[in-house]
Amino acid sequence: MRLIRLTVLPLLIVLSTLVHVLPLFAVALIKAVLPFARVRVAANPVLTGIAASWIGVNNAMIDAFTHTRFQVHDETDLHIDGHYLVLANHRSWVDILVLQKLFNRRIPLLRFFLKRQLFWVPLLGLAWWALDFPFMGRYTPKQIARNPALAGRDVVATRRACEKFRAIPVAIMNFAEGTRFTAAKHAAQKSPYRHLLKPKSGGIAFVLNAMGDGLHAILDVSIAYPAGAPTMTDLFADRIPEVRVRVRQRPIPLEMARGDYQNDREFRVRFQHWLNGLWQEKDADLAALIEQGPRTDA
Repeated sequence: MRLIRLTVLPLLIVLSTLVHVLPLFAVALIKAVLPFARVRVAANPVLTGIAASWIGVNNAMIDAFTHTRFQVHDETDLHIDGHYLVLANHRSWVDILVLQKLFNRRIPLLRFFLKRQLFWVPLLGLAWWALDFPFMGRYTPKQIARNPALAGRDVVATRRACEKFRAIPVAIMNFAEGTRFTAAKHAAQKSPYRHLLKPKSGGIAFVLNAMGDGLHAILDVSIAYPAGAPTMTDLFADRIPEVRVRVRQRPIPLEMARGDYQNDREFRVRFQHWLNGLWQEKDADLAALIEQGPRTDA
């Protein structure tokens, strides 16, 4: 049965992707060839509707082919036409499917800041481009040291993306740790948190500043896997017994959206202090989710 799941479920997801991507490309082509405001306004909800349908089909297949239990503590009042910044810890690529399952058709389509190399992923790269997902260089400190001009490119890309997002309902997704959590990375960082890596505040600050009062709230998502961080293969093979999630809706402090993170050192220190405080609460949420013990019901 596990072999069947490993074969059939990925195949069905690929077929669903093909079915949804082809009409998405057609609408995106019309949007590109006719770059008028009215065409863009008409095309955007069609594109996001196709994406929401694709996510919905994938969710249904995962429900049908796996026995993973989802325990969700949701403390939010969500709106499909809202404007949110979604912050989550990052343990596995399965996190993205968990987030899509949680929020599909409850808030606007989740949009991620993606590495530029992901544009070349077959089918999905063009789909992300059509849906206005921002592609970033993600330059290393060594690359920036060799070419300082690279330092500002991602800032410019962030601002350009946020200008588009101000005009439409949006949920901007950010894994503030910048990478997936592992014990080795945790030790190398000497992270002060038990279950988290240190948050990277620059990208969040740029988004808040670029969006201004265009964002309604932060959705703070804590994801825990009691059996350990899974792989996508574990999901397809039905080896994830349970996922535990807590979602908190947090206000965006006005002063955190109006400072100059790049040039104002005092503001940068205040922003990092604010984000570290949020991260301490998230660490406590994760500890509670992980340590509550396994479920005993069938």
